[in-house]
Amino acid sequence: MTRPPHITIYTDGACSGNPGPGGFAAVLLDSHGRRREISGGFRNTTNNRMELLGVISALEALKRPCDVTLFSDSEYVVNAVTKGWLKSWRAKGWKKSDKQPVKNIDMWERLIPLLEEHNIEFRWTKGHAGNPENERCDELAVVASKQDNLPQDER
Repeated sequence: MTRPPHITIYTDGACSGNPGPGGFAAVLLDSHGRRREISGGFRNTTNNRMELLGVISALEALKRPCDVTLFSDSEYVVNAVTKGWLKSWRAKGWKKSDKQPVKNIDMWERLIPLLEEHNIEFRWTKGHAGNPENERCDELAVVASKQDNLPQDER
C-alpha cells in the first residue's frame, strides 16, 4: 500500500477591526517542491473566522487523503483541535465548559470531516516572527481583506 502524499500547509487570517473586513490565506507545499497559494476575503467578518477559513480552504484544496503538517499562528484553532476542545464542544451540543455557546459552529462543522479525511499534525507558530511562509500568508490575507466588492460572510 502506498503512503499518502505529505503536504506542508501554512495558514493565516487577518481582520481590520473585529468584526470588519477580513482575509484568509494558505500556502501549500508538497514534497516535490510544488507550491500553491490560496486567499480570499469577506466584507464583514472576524479574525477567528478567517483563521479557520485559512485552514479549511487549504484542506478542501487537497484532492485525496494526505499526511499534513499544518502550521497556524492561531492558538484558537490549534488548541481547539490538539487539546480536544473541538470534540468536547461537539459532544456537549456546541457548548463550552462555561455553558456558553461555541462561536463559529458553521466553520467547525465544515472542518470536522476534513480532520477525519486527512492525517493532520497541527503546529502552532508565532505570528510576525520571521517565518517566511507564515509572513507570506499574512501578506496574502491582508491583501485579500482590502479587495473591492468583498462578499458578506454568511455567519
